Amino acid sequence: MARRRRMQEEEHENHERWLVSYADFITLLFAFFVVMYAISSVNEGKYRVLSSAIVDAFRSGSAVSIQTTPPTGGANTMIQVPHTKPVAKAVKGDHHVEPTNKLGSLATDMAKVMDPLVKGGQVNITQSPKGITVDIRDTALFPVGQAAPNDQSRQIMASMAALLSKVDNPIRVEGFTDNVPIKTSIYPSNWELSAARAGSVVRLFQENGIKADRLVAVGRGENLPVADNGTQDGRATNRRVSITVLAEEQNEAEVLPSQPSTAPAPVPVPAPAPAKIPAGK
Repeated sequence: MARRRRMQEEEHENHERWLVSYADFITLLFAFFVVMYAISSVNEGKYRVLSSAIVDAFRSGSAVSIQTTPPTGGANTMIQVPHTKPVAKAVKGDHHVEPTNKLGSLATDMAKVMDPLVKGGQVNITQSPKGITVDIRDTALFPVGQAAPNDQSRQIMASMAALLSKVDNPIRVEGFTDNVPIKTSIYPSNWELSAARAGSVVRLFQENGIKADRLVAVGRGENLPVADNGTQDGRATNRRVSITVLAEEQNEAEVLPSQPSTAPAPVPVPAPAPAKIPAGK
């Protein structure tokens, strides 16, 4: 009897073993959906910071290291952008033009138009990595101690505006004086005079079709001289309006430098023979 009972127990089959496989399948399915949810959860803020840093690195050519913590609590991720050259921006149209070449052509055209004033020592045109700078002595633009433009200044600004309308670079206009104090009912100091002269040039540009959002006027007073204020010729050189066509790579922080630039010295632009503006007196 005992032997027969053992045989019956051995022949008994367990019909519930499928529950083990089903439980394993459900566990794997649950783990799969957990992983999919974790992958789909993206921290947009940190990815925007990463994207902005990569773009800035390509524009400035500097190395940038960014450390972000994934939302799942995993290990930190370090992304390093190597030193790169600034990428030239595209110009409107079907062609891509290097900013240096575009500004080089503009500098040549300005030198042709302003050749008489350059030869007369009233205008100096230079080009540097920051852009094209046109320094115009105050005697070519304004009466002594005033900011109302004379007839010659209107001709100069009209000619320059015709060339500047061919590009879309930002334009910075700075007014400078010498160190001799001025105190009148209109201009209590050199600050007001320099700012008013820069504003007059900006207004003439705008009247000749240059968009206002491209322009900025700055009054420097007697600061940042380019010559010795101890001599009459030096003071005459320092009394000027400086018009800078900024290179497209320049950012807003570089538009208004607080001190003279440490960049390579600007290169004077040679003035060809053709003349279109009569020289000032």
